[in-house]
Amino acid sequence: MLLSDIEDVRSVFGPEARITVPTLNERNLRRYLAEGPRLRIAPIPSIYFGAIRRLVADHDLVMLVEGSSYMDTWSSALLWAFLWATRCAHDAGKPCLAYAVDAGEMRSSLNRRLVRSEASKTDLIIARSGAAAERLRSWGVSAPMEVTADNAFTFTPDRADEELLPRVWPGEDSGMVGIAPVDFYLWPVVFRPWGRRRDCYRWPYYFSRSAERCRLSDELATGYARLADRVAGELGRRVAFIAMEQLDEPLCQASRERMVRPDRARVFSSREYHASQLTVLLRSLAALATSRFHACVLSLAAAVPQVALGHDLRLATIYHDLGLDDWFIRPDEAAMFDRLRDGLAGLLADPEKQRPLLRRGFADHLARARRNRELLAGFARARGLPTSV
Repeated sequence: MLLSDIEDVRSVFGPEARITVPTLNERNLRRYLAEGPRLRIAPIPSIYFGAIRRLVADHDLVMLVEGSSYMDTWSSALLWAFLWATRCAHDAGKPCLAYAVDAGEMRSSLNRRLVRSEASKTDLIIARSGAAAERLRSWGVSAPMEVTADNAFTFTPDRADEELLPRVWPGEDSGMVGIAPVDFYLWPVVFRPWGRRRDCYRWPYYFSRSAERCRLSDELATGYARLADRVAGELGRRVAFIAMEQLDEPLCQASRERMVRPDRARVFSSREYHASQLTVLLRSLAALATSRFHACVLSLAAAVPQVALGHDLRLATIYHDLGLDDWFIRPDEAAMFDRLRDGLAGLLADPEKQRPLLRRGFADHLARARRNRELLAGFARARGLPTSV
């Protein structure tokens, strides 16, 4: 998504535009984003208020591009970063644009009040779904809004990566099944002055951990291991555990290690494979079980049949928009892994059951995502910013 956003900025403002990407995780960002004369990575500290204010003061346009901009599912601190950037831009008289972002669950009444107050100061919010825009309006956000789609729909993988699988995992079979899981029981990240090192995301932010949460995480890994063994045995397919974010890798590894036939599975982590390579992998699958929004998005161009085990509104929303409600499973449902297995088995036996929905959905979302660049250009012109279009 970020790579597509940068391409849009360069298309609208020209190759000489100076782009700065702030990050709390510099090492992670540098895996797929290279600095250059006109692109700078700006590490910011965990207590980010001063750094964000200085960055806003130093630039002509502020763009919020994180999909999870308006939700506290992951961490209130993440939400506050975007609201603080918006307030700084408003105070400094700098144009501020939320660019193809989402609104999800808001557990805290304080956070709902903050969103109503601070997000309303945004000059334009481009939501990536109608449901996201409705949620923002229901919280009282009064900023102008447009509805498009996630910008990752416009992402095109590098042709050099098309031979990835024959190179890294050669083998003859009838197609792989992908599993892109999330450990639901790590979230939200909470602010603590101290805690166990293994639970530290980045000080002072720690994953939510307890004896019960650890037990549930353990059960999740065991469930995925059994699912993978059934896919490998009963369905005769190899299994690709896909860690869309590096944080997913421990769950993927634990699941594979608990399999009876771990030789029939492999972990593909974003720590090792970049966005283009993971997109090629996703589009080569015979079927997908996902808890990750972008695994769904990036696989749609190839109409990969899929089923979701979802814990947040973003994935539920896109499944609803695609007409895939019958293939959406919630983590608190009984026998959820049996439902995942049955869903995968049905889709492998009859992939055309879903593919018309997937093809129509991809075409619709791609057309809407292409509007993002048009809206950015119009926004820039209306505020007197120099553009190349």
